[in-house]
Amino acid sequence: MRVLVTGAGGQLGHDTVAACERAGDTVIAADRAVVDVTDRDAVLGAITSAQPDAVINCAAWTAVDACEDDPDRALLANGMAVRHVAEACHRVGAHLVHVGTDYVFDGSLDRPYHEWDDTNPQSVYGMTKLLGEREALALGPAAAVVRTSWVCGEHGNNMVKTVLRLVDSHPQLAFVDDQVGHPTFTADLGPVLRQVALDRRSGVMHLTNQSAVSWYEFVREIVRLVGRDPDATVRPISTADLQPPRPAPRPANSVLDNAVARMTGMAPMRDFRDPLAELVRVLTA
Repeated sequence: MRVLVTGAGGQLGHDTVAACERAGDTVIAADRAVVDVTDRDAVLGAITSAQPDAVINCAAWTAVDACEDDPDRALLANGMAVRHVAEACHRVGAHLVHVGTDYVFDGSLDRPYHEWDDTNPQSVYGMTKLLGEREALALGPAAAVVRTSWVCGEHGNNMVKTVLRLVDSHPQLAFVDDQVGHPTFTADLGPVLRQVALDRRSGVMHLTNQSAVSWYEFVREIVRLVGRDPDATVRPISTADLQPPRPAPRPANSVLDNAVARMTGMAPMRDFRDPLAELVRVLTA
């Protein structure tokens, strides 16, 4: 397969490129220096020149709180940019796999969200990512939107790296216990995105590692893996107790039911604890 990966410099893009290369694909790793997805002419030029079989769009502006302060930039990066990518895919007949987010939901449901649940984003980030989904899905069967959550990997900033940095300099950490989700690891998600592209799957899919935890429980597991006592090191707080308060609302329930994957026979991704342990070993080596 000949595949172009946008956002190739980010943590998910990096591991998606690696997964495609391991599988023997011809890969065009399009980081921001190669293709600025907010520039229509650049996107059309790159994709029509490369003539890929598939485009995996990992490019996004994921600074959730910063999006609240600059909605125009968020709309351009997370919404309009996807229109450019979709237009280019249509011109060359490439299958589009676009990466979405749990933030398209308001988090109020009392069960995991499946792919047919109504969206209701509460933040600028979530709203603009939802608009990006619509731009991708305008391609019909030639596009898939893969929603995921709580993404962590070796490359880029994420919660695992934050905790590893803080645990050596703070006697006690406080994390919220009223936000629940599925931690998802790029080393596992990248190969699955490639498979979605190879199979030319369409529509909305939820793909995450398995087992739901709160941020507090997730941090306890990271602390345990580095040999610290979670009871002594991490204490729970509520979102309302965060100081300073976060500008962007977070969904209380970010748990995504991988219903489409399950119904169509895709093997579930691993329990998050396995790739977490692997990542901690790499980052602390």
